[in-house]
Amino acid sequence: MNRAAKLKRIAIVSALVEGNSLRATARMRQADVHTVMGLLEDVGRACAEYQDKALRNLISNRIQGDEIWSFCYAKEKNVPEEKRGRFGFGEVWTWIAIDPDTKLVPSFMVGDRGTAAARAFMEDLASRLKNRIQLRQAAIACT
Repeated sequence: MNRAAKLKRIAIVSALVEGNSLRATARMRQADVHTVMGLLEDVGRACAEYQDKALRNLISNRIQGDEIWSFCYAKEKNVPEEKRGRFGFGEVWTWIAIDPDTKLVPSFMVGDRGTAAARAFMEDLASRLKNRIQLRQAAIACT
């Protein structure tokens, strides 16, 4: 991928952070959509690396945990037979932990809803905390 000029990269990331889609950002910033996706991957890797190093030995009293359902490619019932059972096709769950006092998200994970994923998520969260906490399921407001 050709490296866009620094100001253009900043403009692209700013548009994405504001909630614009990949294609809208590409149009607004006169960039190829593949350039935008490549930059988004680079930024995602850098953020994950930073979070992994910086969010350690955190002091929290309470953490709320939740999982969010989504799907990739197609809903489970519409996934073609040759793609069934492969991660990234069908149901996907985002596991998230948030400190309700500081609004910090010390840990998140994308995976399935199985026991192994739950254990990996909790072990990652535990590795980031310095002290014992009160863990609660996040309340969902229904209106």
